[in-house]
Amino acid sequence: MTAVKKTYDATPSPKIVVAVGDGAIDGGIFKDSYAIVGGVHEVIPVHFQIPGDPPSAKQILASLLYILDILQGKEQVK
Repeated sequence: MTAVKKTYDATPSPKIVVAVGDGAIDGGIFKDSYAIVGGVHEVIPVHFQIPGDPPSAKQILASLLYILDILQGKEQVK
């Protein structure tokens, strides 16, 4: 069992998982490596993804604020 899976299992509910960056989403430039399983969604459920390699701080902040609006019921998912 991987460290991320153990951490996910130990976290109390409700759990919201955000995959940040292409590496977390699908393995990024290393996705064809023997050591890469794939995206984090292969190990734990992912609710939101923020693409980029790496995403800018502005993009991460804007995405997290958008996710908060969705969770608070102020926005519809695009």
